[in-house]
Amino acid sequence: MKKSIICMLAAITIFTMAGCNNNETKTSSVGEGQEASGEGTQSGKETLIVGTEAGFAPYEYMEGDKVVGIDMDIAQEIANSMGRTLEIKNMDFDGALLAVQQGKVDFVAAGVSVDEERKAVMDFSMNYVDSIEVIVVNQSAPRVSGTEGSDLNGKIVGVQQGNIADIWVSNKENCEPAEIKRYTKFAQAAEDLKNEKIDCIVMDQFPAQELVKASEGTLTILEGEPLFSDQYAIAVQKGNQELLDEINTVIQRLIDEGKIEEFTANHTAQ
Repeated sequence: MKKSIICMLAAITIFTMAGCNNNETKTSSVGEGQEASGEGTQSGKETLIVGTEAGFAPYEYMEGDKVVGIDMDIAQEIANSMGRTLEIKNMDFDGALLAVQQGKVDFVAAGVSVDEERKAVMDFSMNYVDSIEVIVVNQSAPRVSGTEGSDLNGKIVGVQQGNIADIWVSNKENCEPAEIKRYTKFAQAAEDLKNEKIDCIVMDQFPAQELVKASEGTLTILEGEPLFSDQYAIAVQKGNQELLDEINTVIQRLIDEGKIEEFTANHTAQ
C-alpha cells in the first residue's frame, strides 16, 4: 500500500509540474520574431514606440505628466491603424534621431525636417506639415532688426541642437553668426535671450508663438518675411519599408480628411 501511495503522489506531482510548465510557456511567450522588452522594430509586437522631444509645442509638449501635441496625435493614429499600443519615449532631439537609426524606437515624430544628410542614415515618410522659420528677439532690447540671413551676421544665434535651424545657420552661404549656441530645450534658449546672453533664437513659427506667449511680454517674433521654410516628416530606421508604407497610408488619410489641420487647431487654440 505504501508503494501504491508513493507512486500516486509521484504521478500527481509530475502532472502538476507539467501543468505549471505549460502555463508558463503560454504567459511568457512573446511570439516568433518579437522581443519581450518591446525594443526595436519587430513585426507583430504589441507596442509601437515613438521617439520625440517634448519641448516643441504645439507639435510635442508636456500636459501634466503626459506628452501631447500634433505629432503625438498623428503617432496615435498610426498605432491605432496598426492595432498597436503607442509608447512614447521623450528624449533629446539628437537622441531621438540616433535611437531610430539604432532601432531602439520604431519611428520619430518630433518636427523632423528632411535633408540629404539625414536621408543617408534614415528613411522618411511623406511630408505632413509645411513650416516657416522665424527669428525671436528680446522685446525690450532687440539686437536683430531684419529677417534675412545677413541680419544674423556677427550675432549670437540660439538654436535647438541638431534641428533644421541649426543646420541652416551653420551654413555660411546663408549667414555668418559670430557664435551659434545650441540648446537641447528651447526653454533654456528663451532664458538666455531674456537675460541678453544671446541675440536671437531661430525656430519654427508655431513653437515660437508658444515660446513668446509663455514669456509674458519679454520676447517677440520679428515681423517680416520668414527666414526660410521647410517641411516635416516622420523618420524610420533605414530600410524599414513595411512600417514606412503603413505610416504614409495613415498620413495621406489624415491629410485627405483634414485631420492634421484639426490637430493643429486643437493644439494652437488660444
